[in-house]
Amino acid sequence: QGLMMDHSQPVPLILTIDNAGRPVDWLHWQEAVNLYVREQVAWTASESTLRVLGGISQLTGDQSFIDLNTIIAVKGAKAKYNQDIIPALTNRTLFERDRHICLYCGNTFKHSLLTRDHVKPKAHGGADIWTNVVTACKACNVKKGCSTPGAAHMPLLALPYSPNKAEAMILANRRILVDQMDFLRDHVPQNRRDSFN
Repeated sequence: QGLMMDHSQPVPLILTIDNAGRPVDWLHWQEAVNLYVREQVAWTASESTLRVLGGISQLTGDQSFIDLNTIIAVKGAKAKYNQDIIPALTNRTLFERDRHICLYCGNTFKHSLLTRDHVKPKAHGGADIWTNVVTACKACNVKKGCSTPGAAHMPLLALPYSPNKAEAMILANRRILVDQMDFLRDHVPQNRRDSFN
């Protein structure tokens, strides 16, 4: 299944993996072409390709092209993959982690109506880290104030957690192809896979 590049649309990124088949990073198509030309692609992990068109031969009139697999293992890549890498905590990635759901009232909101809530309030020494923050709508955040969920009688619907490397890569890319999502989801802990359906 091949995708033709349409430069009027954002081009999907290529997922790179290490030689053990673990996700490493996202690459722009130009960097992937460079790896293919230098014969640095060890193997591929998907049937989907992205066709990049090149120049037209003066001899034959044919246009050159290269088909980039959407998931590639790079030759000699060191296993940079580290389960303990913690992605940067931003409101966008937090809201994506929690699927734009307020973890107090359970309703879904658009980005502009959400806030970052500290489960243990900063005023009580709570840290601004993944395991102490949840997505909250503005109304619930105001209602909870500087209290803990227990003191405010507002139990959490889910516990906050730090995303692993695969989850961080899902959160970092808004244009993930189906095969890439399936591959990354296999590297997400079983109990959290439903978050990325």
